[in-house]
Amino acid sequence: MPASVVDASALAAVLFDEPEAAPIVASVSGKLIAPTLIRYELASVCTTKLIRHPARAEEIHARYRLIGSLALDLFEPDWDHLPSLARRWALSAYDAAYLQLALARNAPLITLDARLAAAWDLATT
Repeated sequence: MPASVVDASALAAVLFDEPEAAPIVASVSGKLIAPTLIRYELASVCTTKLIRHPARAEEIHARYRLIGSLALDLFEPDWDHLPSLARRWALSAYDAAYLQLALARNAPLITLDARLAAAWDLATT
């Protein structure tokens, strides 16, 4: 079964039980893969949630720790080509890392980021 590349926006929605979680879960097939930077991005999301919702700190920490139980394979980006890809598709280097992995693996990209989704659509058509 092929893998699906999941970005931080999509995985955060699932981990933190956001309203967008259900369609994301429904769209996943195969194993999940992501660039290694997803761990940093999810830590940043967790930090923001802790700042905005200090009364929910225990729940937020518990949900964040769920990432350790996921079958998520992490890959380093192709650092030499990442800036060119980011520039080509007008993406941040972070978002380009997800696009790069999806293109290299010929895998679907699961994201809530409209700009990244549009770049994926254009790159694969």
